[in-house]
Amino acid sequence: MKTICVMRDLYKALAQFEVGFGKVYGVSLNEAMVLCSLNEAQNKMTSSAIAERTEMSPSHTSKVISNIEDKAYIMRSLGKEDKRLMFFELTPKGQELVDQFVLDKVEIPPMIKPLFES
Repeated sequence: MKTICVMRDLYKALAQFEVGFGKVYGVSLNEAMVLCSLNEAQNKMTSSAIAERTEMSPSHTSKVISNIEDKAYIMRSLGKEDKRLMFFELTPKGQELVDQFVLDKVEIPPMIKPLFES
């Protein structure tokens, strides 16, 4: 039972962090994870590759991609060899936002703070 209570507290801490993160940057943690994945890849990625990297379901990844595409943080392009494939990459606006992701701007709940200390 203790495991469940710790998991509950961890979930609450992450939810608290997400609220603060959203207020500072205007995106959810899932949206930020997609943006960071595209930034780390430094290449265009398919939605399947994004889903694999973020470990979100393909359908949830599609919704998140749509949200950040609407905010003009990413853009899509057709595959050159296979026109059925869609590739996604950061826009300059998206790159600017990712460059601003600094955890110091968002209060980290005490329960998870040790994870960010070196």
